[in-house]
Amino acid sequence: MSDFYHRQIELWGEQTQQDLKNKKVAIIGCGGLGCSLGLTLGSSGIGEFHLVDFDKVEIHNIHRQLGFRKDDVGKYKCEALKKTLNSRSIDTVFKTYTCDFEEFSKSDIKVDLILDATDNLPTRKAIDEYAKKTSTPWIYASVEEFNGQVCFFEKSSFSTFNIQNKTPKGITPPIVSFIASLQANFALRYLADLTVKKDTLYYLYINNEGEFITQKFRMPS
Repeated sequence: MSDFYHRQIELWGEQTQQDLKNKKVAIIGCGGLGCSLGLTLGSSGIGEFHLVDFDKVEIHNIHRQLGFRKDDVGKYKCEALKKTLNSRSIDTVFKTYTCDFEEFSKSDIKVDLILDATDNLPTRKAIDEYAKKTSTPWIYASVEEFNGQVCFFEKSSFSTFNIQNKTPKGITPPIVSFIASLQANFALRYLADLTVKKDTLYYLYINNEGEFITQKFRMPS
């Protein structure tokens, strides 16, 4: 283990790395964000992942959903992602659920952190309600076109957003990886017992002049 996680152990020591083995994370959605989250966190030493997605891989997914290959088309996303993550991990357990979040939530599985990698606001609202009910922290993320948002929800409510069924517009692959990376950094800091700024919405985008802009907003309680 010390060889595999050498650079992380240099960062925070062997005890913290050992503690990560006892952590459990749920990734809700195994598309663009879910794949990038899995690739970033799946070989970090976190002990157990619950991968939730009822959808199957389609050919148009692959350009931005980095956990899949062309021969994964037609397979359940969570199963295909599990195969990829297993090939990169040495001691992490990956469990899959070919269902929506509502059904998964009924299983009453206890995790240390929920990572939102969905693509619709009603499901995120359901995640927030479940997280509040079970006192489980969760990190929201969304991407569209050249922009994205991330927020570690604790005391604030997702109902602040205008909840509606809205289909995302086109998406560039780099913004997916970028937003997932920020979300994964918050997740790993939290699980490693490092300070994380919560209830602050980070909005990042590339404007029409190609300039990278970052903004942050304090979410109301």
